[in-house]
Amino acid sequence: MINEKITVLAHAKINLYLDIVGTRKDGYHLLETIMQSVDLSDIVEVSPAREGISVSCSNPEIPQDSGNICCKAAKLFLERFGGNYGVKIHIAKRIPHGAGLGGGSADAAAVLFAMNELNGLPARSYELSALAAEIGADVPFCLKGGTAICRGIGEMIEPLRPLPERFYLVVKPNFGCPTKEAYKRYDSAPLAPQNALKAFCNAGSRYHEHLYNVFEEIYKDPQISEIKSKLLETGALGALLTGSGSAVFGVYETAQEAVSAARAFPEMFTAVAKPASSGLSRI
Repeated sequence: MINEKITVLAHAKINLYLDIVGTRKDGYHLLETIMQSVDLSDIVEVSPAREGISVSCSNPEIPQDSGNICCKAAKLFLERFGGNYGVKIHIAKRIPHGAGLGGGSADAAAVLFAMNELNGLPARSYELSALAAEIGADVPFCLKGGTAICRGIGEMIEPLRPLPERFYLVVKPNFGCPTKEAYKRYDSAPLAPQNALKAFCNAGSRYHEHLYNVFEEIYKDPQISEIKSKLLETGALGALLTGSGSAVFGVYETAQEAVSAARAFPEMFTAVAKPASSGLSRI
């Protein structure tokens, strides 16, 4: 392992379309989703250590032990590709957690990318993607990023042409939506698939008219509904919950409109983001 530090921007993702279309025998849910990388990012630093795997984070609410998904990523990489050494990981957290923005998955993807770089690229891209799928459903997409249809449990990725550029105002209320709880709610009252993915893909610049997230139907949370309504009142072309929540985004034609709309949410986390062509960027 070479003696240097790799620093990576780990981009958040939003779900422009998300539906559950079935359940596997092992209980995992089958998805049809369109994911979009955005330039809201964590900064992940990965450097060699004499032994062990350590994680530190600027946000004290994030686990900084073996419970952190980045530990799992580092451990799996070392098991598959060898090495009698350790690794030190630091996360400057800017993507809110419990938001449906894929922050943890993006961080794990950044660790895989950085460790592969530090080791002289022993893993080919398909091997790294397969490893990512073992870590978490969103990690393969976060490793690649851009705009894509993701199927299966998220590991089957079909890249799409970039959508017409829009700006996104991300708003997170002061609570999170645990993914496991969201799927439990779905299992207790499953919904029929929308089968509207094709319509979204054919909508072109009017894709905002076809935004859909099954978890909105599951939650029907008044605060999430209020955020959506307020985003639309401020001029958003469309608004949607991302992932299993709790963050909601509005789609705007200009950055100025999105920045102006953020003033309507003074007590919540807000970020104006634009599409990113990749899931990770080395800095």
